[in-house]
Amino acid sequence: MDSTFDRTIALNLKRLRAEKGLTLDRLAEYSDVSRAMISRIERAEASPSALVLAKLCAALGTSLSAFFADADRPFDPLSRRADQPVWRDPETGYSRRSISPAGTGSSVDIVLIRFPAGGRIAYPPKHGAEGLNQHIWVLSGVLDVAFGEENCQLSKGDCLFMPVAEPHVFSNPGQVDVTYSVIIERAP
Repeated sequence: MDSTFDRTIALNLKRLRAEKGLTLDRLAEYSDVSRAMISRIERAEASPSALVLAKLCAALGTSLSAFFADADRPFDPLSRRADQPVWRDPETGYSRRSISPAGTGSSVDIVLIRFPAGGRIAYPPKHGAEGLNQHIWVLSGVLDVAFGEENCQLSKGDCLFMPVAEPHVFSNPGQVDVTYSVIIERAP
């Protein structure tokens, strides 16, 4: 467990919950994540899975990218690989690297994902994420994506445009990890 990153998650969760004026109980009710788990995450005693973070973000009306954005980092037009935060889902091994430079105020956010073979993550509807769209661009491997009535199998070089707010499922049916980029765009 990366204690530094767990502390960052804890601080961001506390900050967003306070900004929304939510108690632990209310956030638990809205997110369908137990009060005890939220409390452990806020104390950096638990590393949440991607599904738990997605539920919390949906309840807080934010995206995963916005959640991981470090509000205290000053503007820097350059994002060096060594400085890009990486988060790993303790349940699936999924890893998420924030690529975009910090503090730019850009309406575009770029994330690099490594998704293990056989992995599956179902994201709930994200209330408050209306107006956010994402481009899923597969760099290697095969990724299955289901959202709405759509079921798509993406291979290297394929790119899928879809809304962030809709519930969706990502799965890796292959025997090798999938690497893909998510480019998130906020509508003007």
